[in-house]
Amino acid sequence: MANNDKKKFTPLLLAISLVAGIGIGTFYTQRFSGNRMGIINASSNKLNALLHIINEQYVDTVKVADLIEGAMPQVLSELDPHSSYIPAKDLEAVNSDLKGSFSGIGVMFNIQNDTIHINSVVQGGPSEKVGLLAGDRIVKVDDSLFVGKIVNNSSAMRKLKGEKGSKVKLGIFRPGEKGLLDFTITRGDIPVKSVDAAYMITDQLGYIKINKFGETTYPELLVALAQLNQGNCQGLIIDLRGNTGGYMAAAIQMVNEFLPANQLIVYTEGRKFPRQDYNSNGTGSSQKMPLVVLTDEGSASASEIFAGAIQDNDRGTIVGRRSFGKGLVQQPIEFTDGSAIRLTIARYYTPSGRCIQKPYDKGKGDEYGMDILTRFEHGEFFSADSIKQNKKEIYHTRLGRKVYGGGGIMPDFFVPQDTIGMTSYYRSAATRGLIIRYTLEYTDQNRKVLNEYDTPEKMVKYLQQQNLLYKFANYAEKKGLQKRNALMYKSRKLFEEALYGNIIYNMQGIESYIKYLNRFDNTVLKAIEVLEKGEAFPQIPADSTKIQNEK
Repeated sequence: MANNDKKKFTPLLLAISLVAGIGIGTFYTQRFSGNRMGIINASSNKLNALLHIINEQYVDTVKVADLIEGAMPQVLSELDPHSSYIPAKDLEAVNSDLKGSFSGIGVMFNIQNDTIHINSVVQGGPSEKVGLLAGDRIVKVDDSLFVGKIVNNSSAMRKLKGEKGSKVKLGIFRPGEKGLLDFTITRGDIPVKSVDAAYMITDQLGYIKINKFGETTYPELLVALAQLNQGNCQGLIIDLRGNTGGYMAAAIQMVNEFLPANQLIVYTEGRKFPRQDYNSNGTGSSQKMPLVVLTDEGSASASEIFAGAIQDNDRGTIVGRRSFGKGLVQQPIEFTDGSAIRLTIARYYTPSGRCIQKPYDKGKGDEYGMDILTRFEHGEFFSADSIKQNKKEIYHTRLGRKVYGGGGIMPDFFVPQDTIGMTSYYRSAATRGLIIRYTLEYTDQNRKVLNEYDTPEKMVKYLQQQNLLYKFANYAEKKGLQKRNALMYKSRKLFEEALYGNIIYNMQGIESYIKYLNRFDNTVLKAIEVLEKGEAFPQIPADSTKIQNEK
């Protein structure tokens, strides 16, 4: 799969990636899965009559199947922003992200100069077994040249993915070797991990970063918790920032690990689906562990189920920024041609009774998706006072704390987006992809020496001696970004974090990258402060006596 930049440099990029993530991250409950539908209605109707007339009388030859394919997304878009149509050719890719694995050759790659560059090789995967290395370039696939304008993420995925047990022959250019190297690789199952990082962030506090809620997320969480408990973990940070959701069942299982018995986790209800409650069963392994959950505007659906259950049950503290606001349940329905729809059939509600779904206008999905940019322009990322809470939708947690419905989970501790050092020069370098491209090339050219440093701390100490900012500025100028020394040095800290962080990611992987960034992440630092002060468990508010008596 392609290497993605883990830092969100602008709200516009965040909005675009979030909309894409929401399309993949629709979740389904256990009772709603596995449905198939061949023909919804075989009887004659107006739409069928229209298609028949077009087929029989239209001036030009028309492929009715193509008309239907084009109409399906339009029809569903008139319902709500999350009901969607998935063509047969895309269904496997959409599902594989949450399935926990896919069949392929087991490499992380990026595309530079119309050529696939292998960034890393999955440990124990098919490519490692035959000897592929980070830094290799794929130039031939099955004896056919595969370079130039035909090479993009989609075409590369189609070439490298395939049925388990199938073979693919690759022609590899390896720097320092004469001629191409040929490798025949048997495709196998490649794990798709949900937990990006799990480590002791201080001597007593653990940290877990979860990127989605898929089929393997709950087992991965259990492994992470066991690992942290071996390190004498006394408090825990669960980072759900940027997590656009996934399966509701996974979120329910995970919340259950932290709640005592018989506490409501979430409930769903729709016009054709009576209310169904999901409660904790008391078997959780971490029911008394002090807990902080991190959210931001990229946290959606299953992430909001998790955060909402923790907040409404007063089980832990939410730190960060207001979540996205997706409270609609999609039912997957497959057609006999391999395509499918995700149809909204219910809303989910947190234990206090609030629906987190933010308002939307039917048929205006583009405006809905750009809500993140609107929040940015209104100042919501920088000041809690700019967040418009719906004062008509007031609910109360188990202890009587006020929470609000009408759009997203509002954190207990708001942490604004850090804009210190942001300049137009840095923003241009980031949004044009120059930082990523430079760090990929730098990694490729210096892989041998970089391999000598096996921790983020050692890597940073080395990189600090390499004058990377100056070298990057020269590189960027050759790519058309005019050097602006005053702005460059004003953004020096941001540049160094991005340059060092991306090189660490390229060489050591996602967990080392996260460890490095967390050292100066204000939201993470606030979470540590909350835990160290013993403030993770919410307290009964002073004005809650009447509320408690009324209950």
